[in-house]
Amino acid sequence: MMNRLIAAAAAFAALTAAPAFAAPVSCKQTPAQIRTLAEAKGGEDAAKALHLVATGEKLCAADAKFEAGKKFAAAAKLLGTELASLQVAAGQ
Repeated sequence: MMNRLIAAAAAFAALTAAPAFAAPVSCKQTPAQIRTLAEAKGGEDAAKALHLVATGEKLCAADAKFEAGKKFAAAAKLLGTELASLQVAAGQ
C-alpha cells in the first residue's frame, strides 16, 4: 500500500511540474510569432532569440519537434513571454 502511495505522489509531482514547452508546438506559426516579438523588442536578447528560433526550425526539419519546442520556449523567455501564451494568442 505504501509503495502505491509513493508511486501516485511521484506521478502527480511529475504531471504538475510539466514545463511550458510540453505544449504542442507549431513549426510554422511559433517561429513566426517569436520573430515578430524579436523585431519589436530589438537588442541583444532579440538576436539570441532569433538564433534559437533558427536552431528550432532545423530541429523541426529533422523531426525533433520536442527539442524544437525547448528552443522556442527559451527564445520566448528571452523576449519576456512564455511559449504557452504565444500558442493561446494564436488560437492553438
